Amino acid sequence: MATSDTVQVLYNTEARAAKPFVPADPARVTFYTCGPTVYDDAHVGNFRSFLVADVLRRWLESPLCTLRTESGDAHRGPRSVEHVMNITDVGHMTEDDDADGGGEDKMEAAAKRLLEAKKSGKTHESEGVDASDPRAIAAFYAKRFIDDATTLGLKVAIESWQRADVMPHASTHVETMIEQIKQLESRGFAYVRGDKGERAVYFDVSKLDDYGRLSGNTLDNLRGGAGGRVTEETQAQKNHPADFLLWKEDERHLMKWPSPWGTGYPGWHIECTAMSLEILDPKNERGEIDLHSGGEDNIFPHHECELAQARGVTGNARFARAWVHTRFLRVEGEKMSKSKGNFYTPRQLMADGHQPAAVRLELIKTHYRANADFSKQGLTDSARVIDRWRRFVEKGRASGTTGERNAEVADAFAAAMHNDLQVATAIGVINSWINSCDAPTRADAALLAGELDPVLGLLERDVIEAKQEGDVVWLPGVDPDPAIEQLVADRKTAKKSKDFARADAIRDEIQAKGLTIKDVAGGKVEIGRA
Repeated sequence: MATSDTVQVLYNTEARAAKPFVPADPARVTFYTCGPTVYDDAHVGNFRSFLVADVLRRWLESPLCTLRTESGDAHRGPRSVEHVMNITDVGHMTEDDDADGGGEDKMEAAAKRLLEAKKSGKTHESEGVDASDPRAIAAFYAKRFIDDATTLGLKVAIESWQRADVMPHASTHVETMIEQIKQLESRGFAYVRGDKGERAVYFDVSKLDDYGRLSGNTLDNLRGGAGGRVTEETQAQKNHPADFLLWKEDERHLMKWPSPWGTGYPGWHIECTAMSLEILDPKNERGEIDLHSGGEDNIFPHHECELAQARGVTGNARFARAWVHTRFLRVEGEKMSKSKGNFYTPRQLMADGHQPAAVRLELIKTHYRANADFSKQGLTDSARVIDRWRRFVEKGRASGTTGERNAEVADAFAAAMHNDLQVATAIGVINSWINSCDAPTRADAALLAGELDPVLGLLERDVIEAKQEGDVVWLPGVDPDPAIEQLVADRKTAKKSKDFARADAIRDEIQAKGLTIKDVAGGKVEIGRA
């Protein structure tokens, strides 16, 4: 049970321990989340990390959340959270795990992919988009991402419809990146290599004795280079094998800008350093932000490099007071893969009739520091939980009984969330309460809908309605089909005649078409997507 002195604890990747989260100003938290690279639709693994950040942001804003101040006092919410999530639309290379930006720009790779699809005659939702223009492709996928994120309840995406600066595009902040690289160069953190026309600007990691402190790497461990995929010529021109790219001169690159080091493009890592500091600390008053989040695959090299750059730019030994990283997501017990047929995007799942709230719950219910397993059965279970909560709230509102706020439930929920965002425990608190509550009151409905659920963001999601025609209920994602309606009618006739073998054969025929069939009350049949 929570006590009055309970404060928020988060696992800080840099500290390698769970510690009280202490922002510079407990009434205003600055929070940066690494967002998507918009060369394709974001998948459920991407969205798990984004939704964890959203739940953390919602919890910090909650009146139930208490933070420790620098003086050791407790600060009870509500508070404002200034949350920024970037859109990467330039500079993220296909081999950026090398820290050198190897391979080709992901946006240019997307342009080639769509051009090849169009040449082959394949239909694609990007029909009408100029497949030769990476900027057009970025705009197309960025819009789809924001639409999906809005449907799933990411508050930063919802805010972006009114405030574009909370979801900045990297390509619109190149001037700031250039200014930061100039600062790094003047302070001895960056150097230029290569002849005119092929110049590259690198960050000199040897200038920081503790480079690698976020990821646990050391300069000696990194001396072997970047995974063997960077050319020997590139490695030879660097001071240290782990030095990473800040700017690349390349007139042939489709997305390019003028700079003191020639026309070219920025490295991936400088983008987030530039956008986070420019928007959240524009006057370099603090030289740091409170929170930084992303997937565990961002820790190295991306976030390690961000930290190094920020230290060189601001002079502050610390960039983020806390680093929060979400672990990987598996699908149906396996690594997600298009070839395995288990590669899901929220857009696809919702088109197939799964409710946005169920998708959201399935992605947030496992603790963020544990590997999660996403499954269709889990989606079904999550949908049942949400439906039960909705009915509880509806009954409470219709009861006419005021009752008293259940402080014990609120405290238990808060204790779970204060303890490093134990969402599963918080959900368990709600379910146990509902199990023990025979007749919910208006106070109960207000507590769940007005205090607890806004942290999880589930009941506020729009409900995709089913369509009903005659005896057939068409679940979301399935369009009415006369041929299926006839099969349903034939099955009904077979069952009346007690020809159960025929009825079973018709059911199997419907299921073979990738559909589900379920008998429901009133003699009706639900048809959904398998």
